Amino acid sequence: MPLKGIKVLEFVGLAPGPLCGKILTDFGATVTRIDKLLDNPLDVLQHGKRTMCVNVKDPAGQQLVRRLARKCDVLIEPFRPGVMEKLQLGPAELCAENPRLIYARLTGFGQQGRLAARAGHDLNYAAISGVLSMLGRSHEKPTSPINLLADFAGGSVMCALGICLALLERHNSGRGQVVDASMVEGAAYVASWLFLSRDLHIWGKQRGEHILDGGAYFYDTYETKDGLYMSVGALEPQFFELLRQRLQLPEDLSQFGDEHQERGRRLLTEAFLTKTQAEWSQIFEDVDACVYPVLDYQKVHQHTHNKERESFELLGDAVAPRPAPRLSRTPGQLPKAENTRQAELIDELELKPAELQQLLESGVLTLPDRAKL
Repeated sequence: MPLKGIKVLEFVGLAPGPLCGKILTDFGATVTRIDKLLDNPLDVLQHGKRTMCVNVKDPAGQQLVRRLARKCDVLIEPFRPGVMEKLQLGPAELCAENPRLIYARLTGFGQQGRLAARAGHDLNYAAISGVLSMLGRSHEKPTSPINLLADFAGGSVMCALGICLALLERHNSGRGQVVDASMVEGAAYVASWLFLSRDLHIWGKQRGEHILDGGAYFYDTYETKDGLYMSVGALEPQFFELLRQRLQLPEDLSQFGDEHQERGRRLLTEAFLTKTQAEWSQIFEDVDACVYPVLDYQKVHQHTHNKERESFELLGDAVAPRPAPRLSRTPGQLPKAENTRQAELIDELELKPAELQQLLESGVLTLPDRAKL
């Protein structure tokens, strides 16, 4: 896999950091998690990673982390600015000992700025990024897309991109660097097209009144007879004409013009309620009208297209997306088990048996039981 041989030290925090580590794991990196507890029910993104608990407030624990960092290519930390410095584990110390280290700092507001030290969550970061103001229905308050925007798209994915860019640059310079991944800035950057396209004709109205944000009846979701939904994205005229034909809509119904929106939404609402999702899916199966079922996340792997591409697989009872994008020679893959290389971790610590025993007995270091053996 493309990141085979890359060693990553991940300080476990909330979901953005673990997903960043998961991306690196899925594409071949060896990721070691430093957590506060071995069985962390909140972290569902630990498959294939090695785990250890270290008391980083203890000087012996700090020394253990420094020993690992000297052998790592990447370090991911999700804490507020200054936390790692207080532990004497900041980039000034660790990068001095390992000049090739990529030190990735994943935070809400970044390492500098008036809000840098403040607490926040995805909703807050999306708000400060300016993107949240663009999301939501007309005459309703702004709506957050769960925590996909800032935590994962702007945080995890952009941090992983920054790490890969730094690794690529290191190939030329031989030197590591600090990756300052701000979820606010990441969310804004992901939304670059939304910022840079404001002069296009598709904008110019209030939130929720544009073509792409629920303001157009031909770009929306509609309930079916069985309480499920269909997605309609018939933007181009040729797609809209096919939609009109399959729904048997009046010939004088037009896409554009405010006078058509209310009527069109009513006609589509009434039409889709006459058949089940499966029936509508079959009707639009062989035609490019840009109409597709809204798949339930628990059944998405059963859809024929997703089955053909093997886009999902089961991890226990959970449906897990396979790594994307696909690479033709060195694709990523989902790890099959947790803590698969724990014995290697003990060897990398280069601790004498007496040292290891002392760290374990003092509580500075905690390892999974099988690793102790």
